[in-house]
Amino acid sequence: MGDVNEIGSYPGTPRPASAAATPPISAPPSQFHSPSLTRSPLLSADDHIQPATTKTSKNVTPRIRTPRFITPLGSPIRRALKLTRLDPHDAWLPITESRNGNAYYAAFHTLCSGIGIQALVLPVAFTILGWSWGIIALTLAFIWQLYTLYLLVQLHESTETGMRYSRYLQLCGAAFGERLTKWLAMFPIMYLSAGTCVTLVIIGAQSCQLFFDTICGGTCSAQPPTTVEWYLIFTSAAVLLSQLPNLNSIAGVSLVGAITALGYCTLIWVVSLAEGRMPGVSYNPVRGRTEVVRNFDVLNALGIIAFAFRGHNLILEIQATMPSDEKHPSRVPMWKGVKVAYTLVAMCLFPLAIVGYWAYGQMIPADGGMLTALFAFHGQDTSEFILGLTSLFVIISGLSSFQIYAMPTFDDMESLYVKKKKKASPWWLRAMFRAFFGYIVFFVAVAIPFLASFAGLVGGISLPVTLAYPCFMWLKIKKPKVFGPRWWLNWSLGLLGMALSGVLIAASLFVIIDRGVEVSFFNP
Repeated sequence: MGDVNEIGSYPGTPRPASAAATPPISAPPSQFHSPSLTRSPLLSADDHIQPATTKTSKNVTPRIRTPRFITPLGSPIRRALKLTRLDPHDAWLPITESRNGNAYYAAFHTLCSGIGIQALVLPVAFTILGWSWGIIALTLAFIWQLYTLYLLVQLHESTETGMRYSRYLQLCGAAFGERLTKWLAMFPIMYLSAGTCVTLVIIGAQSCQLFFDTICGGTCSAQPPTTVEWYLIFTSAAVLLSQLPNLNSIAGVSLVGAITALGYCTLIWVVSLAEGRMPGVSYNPVRGRTEVVRNFDVLNALGIIAFAFRGHNLILEIQATMPSDEKHPSRVPMWKGVKVAYTLVAMCLFPLAIVGYWAYGQMIPADGGMLTALFAFHGQDTSEFILGLTSLFVIISGLSSFQIYAMPTFDDMESLYVKKKKKASPWWLRAMFRAFFGYIVFFVAVAIPFLASFAGLVGGISLPVTLAYPCFMWLKIKKPKVFGPRWWLNWSLGLLGMALSGVLIAASLFVIIDRGVEVSFFNP
């Protein structure tokens, strides 16, 4: 570890006079323990990085003395270019601040982000599609999104160039260009981060109210909080928990969130199975009054299934928390964690969809799905302990998921300061950023409490991030053999994903307009 490589550019090259006035940037100590060569778009062409002790002359390019262990993944490009520029920004941002993750952490984060309250509305899609097509659509969607997850894990790092794409938008920028990325991916990614947090506040606050009513019932003399106050309580708890500094530091939070998500999903479908089918249950698919309405209903149901699979926008960020080198690339432990996580996800989604439709059929509530059905149909004949435990698990899972979905936004907010000041955000500024975001989410949740009614529309908007863009990015970056099997597969899936996104958005808008949505601004 004491060996030192001198990396320079020979022969010496003259420096312009203007460059001499540029202040050097001293990389923080944590950067020298980061086993990655990352080139963030935050690093401008005018940034020059030197160790603080390096002395340079006016007419020779400064030589960077770096320990051998700094960036083993970048050694091929070092040998080719004889010059490595370190980006200090990644060592100061919450996603990449710590790179000591492992397969267990990856499984915790992936499971916490991959399963959530949106899975509880899967039986609603079955009321339109029926048994056969519902199971087929759910199975195909699961296999498809698992394949695109595999592509993202493989695209995270390049052994040819030494690059690590630590954020979904960075990979999009490398594949599509910055301008096209803003048009194609910016809004879906923003919604999947901030919009999911808004939904979590709404569902979490409602679950807090259910928990209070279940435990307290008619025995409490205290005045229960109002709905807005429950929103504020949940948001304040989420903001307090968000003060953990970086993505690796919330691994324990993600573990608790994953356990509670598995817990409430299992409790709901087991209780529904144990209680049996509702009297007069019907499995005849809902049919619209016209052929056009029926077709749009089917597409809207597909959008609900697509909405059940989330977390692709976080996979690269989770993988960025791992060390990586030529002999031990991060994709190996990451894929192990993903396989474990999605095995457990499948063990939740399929029983929820199948048992939920079997137990309630056409009676499944469209708003809230299985959770609403549990309290509506079995609130009187199920023990208060089970009902209270289910609500508590939903609350804890929502608080945990909030942290991982908010982390990309925290990263973006801090990057503005880091880019301008060339140093890490102080703790008080980081706390202010996170509190500001949390209470903005609270305001939006209070203003638009009916956001969960747009599940099909949101599924259509975010579908390319999950099912289409990874295929196109693989084609652009990996450049498989033209007309080869992988070429055909990725082109087919990418184009099909984009086409599905367009028709799902149109179908969801038609259904919303045709059936209407109970709009109640600032009236949760």
